[in-house]
Amino acid sequence: MSTQQVAYLGPEASFTHLASQVLFQHDELVPIRTIPECIEAVTSGKVDIAVVPIENALEGTVPLTIDYLFHEADVYVTAEILAPIQQHLMVHPSNAKKWEDIKTIYSHPHALAQCHKYLYYRFGKIPLEQSSSTAAAAKYVSENEDSCIAAIGNTSAAIEYGLKIVEHNIHDFHFNHTRFFVLSKKNKSIQKSGHTNQVKTTIMLTLPKDDRSGSLHQVLSVFAWRRLNLSKIESRPLKTGLGQYFFIMDILEDDRVPMMQGAMEELAALGCEVKSLGSYNTYETEKSSD
Repeated sequence: MSTQQVAYLGPEASFTHLASQVLFQHDELVPIRTIPECIEAVTSGKVDIAVVPIENALEGTVPLTIDYLFHEADVYVTAEILAPIQQHLMVHPSNAKKWEDIKTIYSHPHALAQCHKYLYYRFGKIPLEQSSSTAAAAKYVSENEDSCIAAIGNTSAAIEYGLKIVEHNIHDFHFNHTRFFVLSKKNKSIQKSGHTNQVKTTIMLTLPKDDRSGSLHQVLSVFAWRRLNLSKIESRPLKTGLGQYFFIMDILEDDRVPMMQGAMEELAALGCEVKSLGSYNTYETEKSSD
């Protein structure tokens, strides 16, 4: 089997890197700096696959991923990976004895939000600086030994960048999981061992342009009378004006079954514009991305 190039939100030892290893441990993993650049890499054909975070159990959807998939990219979801997340506070070893006096904490905005209570009650109002990923924050701390700063990230990042974990499991809630989308230009779900039995389809849609009363109710009825279960529905701004939105929906069914095909035809008849990201399997990892 030929080796694929798989882009992921880097640098090495990011949570996305660990998630990518669940399905692609024998492929070439390529760290990329930002989510849009990851998606562009697969869209342009520079890589075969891209893995990006889509949703966290504590902080919800990653808006940058959703918006880029809707507005900019023409790709499909070929799998999703669910991984438990643990966040730790880490410093350069030279600052380990004075870590309680740190002046700034760096991490991805979602990681900072996941640890909000801990940060507020433990450190008060010290500055929190956002980075492109938790691993990028760890790398930055490792490169700035003379600054009394810290990063929030996983154990792999601490090992990779030679940092000392001074506080473990600082996220505010125990159940902390993240969903990752596996993206490809090919609309073909990944078939490997270990996936759950439930196939899922993700679509993005806009309501009819005539803005008639009850449009969203009509859309939901399309799925309800067919007994198609929606596991998620969320709105995002269309970026065309206040009060104008598109919706992202996760449907617990394969888009090839007759009921799903009928639902898509009815949505089109109602005047909805639908963008399907395809059907895919879910892979769960019991190993914590710690």
